[in-house]
Amino acid sequence: MTIHSKSTICPFCGVGCGINLLLDNNTITGVEPQASHPISRGQLCAKGWSTAYGIDTHDRITQPLIRHKQSFKETSWDHALAFIGKKIKDIIANHGADAVGIISSARATNEDNYAAQKLARAVFNTNNVDHCARICHSPTVAGLNMTLGSGAMTNSASDIFAADVIMVIGADPTENHTILGGHIMRAKLQGTTLIVIDPRKTRLAKLADIHLQLKAGSNIELINAMLEEIIEQQWHNKDFIHRRCEGFVSLAAALEGAMATAIKTTGVNGALIHAAAKAYSQASNGMILYGMGITQYVSGTFNVISLSNLALVCGHIGRPGTGINPLRGQNNVQGACDMGCLPNVYPGYQPVDDIANREKFSQAWGCRLSLQKGLTSLGMSTASLQGDFHGLILFGENPVVTDPDQNQVRAALKKLDLLVVAELTMTDTAKLADVILPAASFAEKDGTFTNCERRVQYIQQVVSPPGTAKTDWQWLADIAQQLGSDKLNWKTSEAVFSEMARLTPIYSGMSYQKLKKNHGLQWPCNQQYPQGSAILHREQFATSTGKAELIPVHPVAIDETTDTEYPLTLTTNRLHFHYGCGSMTRKSPLLERETPAGILFINPADADANQIHHLGPVAVRSRRGYIETRAICTEDVPPGLVTMPYHFREAPSNQLTNNAQDPVSKMPELKACAVAVTPLAAGCQPRDSDTLHRSR
Repeated sequence: MTIHSKSTICPFCGVGCGINLLLDNNTITGVEPQASHPISRGQLCAKGWSTAYGIDTHDRITQPLIRHKQSFKETSWDHALAFIGKKIKDIIANHGADAVGIISSARATNEDNYAAQKLARAVFNTNNVDHCARICHSPTVAGLNMTLGSGAMTNSASDIFAADVIMVIGADPTENHTILGGHIMRAKLQGTTLIVIDPRKTRLAKLADIHLQLKAGSNIELINAMLEEIIEQQWHNKDFIHRRCEGFVSLAAALEGAMATAIKTTGVNGALIHAAAKAYSQASNGMILYGMGITQYVSGTFNVISLSNLALVCGHIGRPGTGINPLRGQNNVQGACDMGCLPNVYPGYQPVDDIANREKFSQAWGCRLSLQKGLTSLGMSTASLQGDFHGLILFGENPVVTDPDQNQVRAALKKLDLLVVAELTMTDTAKLADVILPAASFAEKDGTFTNCERRVQYIQQVVSPPGTAKTDWQWLADIAQQLGSDKLNWKTSEAVFSEMARLTPIYSGMSYQKLKKNHGLQWPCNQQYPQGSAILHREQFATSTGKAELIPVHPVAIDETTDTEYPLTLTTNRLHFHYGCGSMTRKSPLLERETPAGILFINPADADANQIHHLGPVAVRSRRGYIETRAICTEDVPPGLVTMPYHFREAPSNQLTNNAQDPVSKMPELKACAVAVTPLAAGCQPRDSDTLHRSR
C-alpha cells in the first residue's frame, strides 16, 4: 500500500479549514489537518476529521436517473439532457422565461455557482436564481449593505486574538464553527473579555464574563438599550462618528426609553446591560461575532443594522481586533453570494436593475438580459403553488429538510412540471425529482471556495468521480447546449474562474496561481489591493458617500406568539457532530453514534409541568406540522423555550417552523414559532417522518 496526500479545503461550515486527504490509488483513506493553514492552524473539528465518510462512494448516485411512475430508472446522460432541454423549452414557450429558475448550492464551488447564475440569466433570460443564503444570511447581505456598503465579515479569523472584548450574539461557534470557537476560548484564557448574548446557556455562555440571557426575538431591544446607555454615559467614539458616519443625531433621538423597554421585554436586568455596554464600548478593540440567532427572524435585517449601529457608534471597525463579523454556515455560502446566485444581483453584488450593470453583462455574455429582479427560493415555492412557476433546477441542497414549513415545500416541488436535482446521494428532495443527475463531490473536481472571512481558497481534484458523475458547471453547460447556447462552453474550471474574475471587481486581482501560492486571498483583491484585504473599511466605507449610515431601528415582534394551545416557543439549533441536512455527516459512524436521531431540548420545569421524562418520547406540534422525537431535559434552555436541531430527517424541525418573512431580505422566521409538547406513552418509540407521512 502506498499512501500519499493532497491538500484541499474542508467541505463543512464557513471556517474553511485546510485539510490533506490521504490516498491509496483512487481511494481516500483518511484525513489530516494542514499544519501551516492560517485559520485551522493544524487543527480540525470532528466533522473535518470525518470528511472521507461524507463522500464515500458506496451509496453515491453514479448514473443519471429518470422518474418512471413512483421509482427511478438509470438512463444515459444524452437521454437525461435531451429530456431536460425539451421540458425547459416547452415551459418557456408556454409560460415565459420567468416560469423557470435555479437554486444553486452553498456547498458547490464558486465556478459551479457562477455557471448556475449565468445559465439562468444568459440562457433562460430570467433572474430567478437563489440559494440557501436566503434562509441563513440574506439579512446580513441586506443590512450591512445598507449601513457599510458591503455585506460580509469585516475582519479576519486571526483578529480574534487581537480583540480586548469579543461579543458573541446569536451564535454558538463551539458547536457550529468549532475551530473559531476554540480560538475564542483561547483568547478568553489569554485575558480577552467575553460577552455572550443568547437565550440558551451555550458552552461559551458558561465561560463568559457576561452572559445576557435574553428572550428569543428581543435582540433589537437589547442592542438599542446598550446604545442608549453608551451615548448617555458619553462612551461613544465622537471623533469616529464625526469623521466616518452619518445619521447619529437621528439614531440618538430614536433611542430614548430603550433601556426601560429592554428591562421589560428582554428578561435581562439593567445592571448586566450596563456592564456589557461599558465593557464593549470602552475596549481598545471590540469585536462582534454573530450568527443565525440574529438573522433568522422577521426582524433579521433590522437586527443586523442594530449590530452595525453598535460597532459604528463605538468606532470598533476598520482596525485589527474589531468589526462586525457574520459566521457563515455552509462552506461556500459567502462565495455563492459573491457569484451572484441571488435574484437581485450579478456577481460581485452588482444590482440587476441597474441599466449600466445590465449593459456590462449583456455585452460580456453576448445577449440581452432581464432588468426584472427574480424570485427568491421561497418565492419560487409560492409561485409554484399558485401555478405561475413550472420548472426548477436544484443542486447540492435539500430544501425538503432544511427549509421552513416542510409540508408546503414538498407540495410546491410536487406541483412543478420539471424538477431536476443533482446530488451525491438520494436525499428527500431528490426523491421528488423528475431527473436526478450524479454530481461530483468537492474532492472530485477543481475549483474554489470562499470562507466567512472572504478568503477565496483553491480546491484540487483528488480522486476521479464515481461512475459518470460530473462537476456541476459541466452539466449546467450541457443543459445550455440543449437549449442551443454555447455561452457556458468552458474547457476547465480555471476558465470559468477567469471569466468571473474579469467581471467581478472584488475578485479581479485573483488567479488560480495566486490562490495556490498564498493559502487563498481575501476580497477585495484587485489593482488597489493585489494581495487581498484582511480588513474592510480601514479608511472609508463602501457606500456612495464613503461614510457609514447609522439607521434607527425599532423592535419588531416575532410573528407567532404562544397561547394556551401552543404554550412554548421553539427555536432551532445545530449540533457539533452534524452539518446541514445530515446527508454527509450522517454517513460517518463516528459522528452518527454521538447523537440520537432527533432530539428536543426542554427545561426541567416545562418537562415536569407536562409529565415529560428525560429521554422520554414526545410529540411536538405547531400550527403547520407534527413530529415525534425524544426529550432531553436541561437547564441550558430557559423555561418557555424548547430547541431542536434540523439535521435529522426522522424528526425534521422544519415540519414545524414558520415561513413568515423579513420584508427586506425575505428571510423566514426559523428561530421562533409556537409549539405544544406532550408525552407519548412510556416505552413508545417515536415514529419517524416517513411513517407519520404514510399514516396521514
